[in-house]
Amino acid sequence: MLFSFQRDTKQIRKKISEMSSNIQGVAKPHAVLIPFPAQSHINSMLKLAKLLHFKGFHITFVNTEFTHKRLLKSRGHSALDGLPDFQFETIPDGLPPTDVDATQDIRSLLDSTRKTCLVPLRNLLAKLNNSASSGVVSPVSCIVSDGVMTFSIKAAQELRIPFVVFRAISACGFLCYAHLHSLLDKGIIPLKDESYLRNGYLDTEVNWIPGLKNMRLRDFPSFIRTTDPNDLVLDSLLGESDRAYKASAIILNTFDELETEALNTLSSMFPPVYTIGPLSLLVNQISQNNLVSFGSNLWKEDTECLQWLESKKPRSVVYVNYGSIAVLSPDQLFEFAWGLANSKKPFLWVIRPDLVDGGSEILSSEFVNEIKDRGLIVSWCPQEQVLSHPSIGGFLTHCGWNSILESFSAWSAYYLLAIFC
Repeated sequence: MLFSFQRDTKQIRKKISEMSSNIQGVAKPHAVLIPFPAQSHINSMLKLAKLLHFKGFHITFVNTEFTHKRLLKSRGHSALDGLPDFQFETIPDGLPPTDVDATQDIRSLLDSTRKTCLVPLRNLLAKLNNSASSGVVSPVSCIVSDGVMTFSIKAAQELRIPFVVFRAISACGFLCYAHLHSLLDKGIIPLKDESYLRNGYLDTEVNWIPGLKNMRLRDFPSFIRTTDPNDLVLDSLLGESDRAYKASAIILNTFDELETEALNTLSSMFPPVYTIGPLSLLVNQISQNNLVSFGSNLWKEDTECLQWLESKKPRSVVYVNYGSIAVLSPDQLFEFAWGLANSKKPFLWVIRPDLVDGGSEILSSEFVNEIKDRGLIVSWCPQEQVLSHPSIGGFLTHCGWNSILESFSAWSAYYLLAIFC
């Protein structure tokens, strides 16, 4: 896999160099990376940034101001000081200021970033290029944009530099998004009314998309389950898919053997498609001593859970984490809690401060007594270290793409217990 990464990053650099030939005298290409401001997107984009830095790129990593503040809160005031050739910058996300330590509303973010972030990004790029003129850094030679931050293609076009799209989802997921227009044209979406969520309509087979087998409508991203033809999220994702066709290249956090058919189809539809995953495995294989301190967890990590895991038998602990976005009702939390308690298995459960809809979680003293010495609840943890721990025997997950690839890479989650939200 490291060979595959070296091959593909070499091709990416060659592609960028060819399309940036108008930039003279630049020894080191300068990539500006723009993640969507959500935990999993930042995680994977930062790993990509480290890999590109390892291959000789100057990196400017652009967080939103809100994300920047949360990272400093969770990781310390000097966590984003950067290096001479790996810098962190910020742009506003356009939403009202807040100090809430929680995931922002995704619908609002999708709408706000596409409408308000282009001008601040232009200003940032101008600042970076002005610094280049004084010899401080190299001029910006490419933009690597998250697949849902492609408003930045306009800035790349204005500077006449390559625009690369990085998707933090699977190739199959990307292929689903690429066919949203087809679902619309066939009248499959939007749903006619709310009853279509309950009458078996979502079990409709979708067998006409090359590269996707045994698909039903319910297997597509849940954003399509709307009755509103002007749905904000659907409209945003349609636009993102359209702009991906204009990219200089597509980068996917996956590998050929895992999604061969979907990747073959994508390669026939889009610009060059590069697979350089699993990113978590690749980052661990490179020399990155000067980048180790660059982390991306938006909540403070509880590392004491690693000591707790040391006290457990090999392959005995169920690790439970529903990701950074999923929200449970109090009733759902109650059912999960007693399901874990009644399993009689040791478990490590991540309950984010904002996991429960409507307020903080309340777990009864009866439950606490039942799981004494057997269950541990934390607010956040270093997931990759947890998954790699010898005591972990299973992973109860929301099946986010990062979590799936991290469990593959760790080889510790023998049983991937899927909760599809």
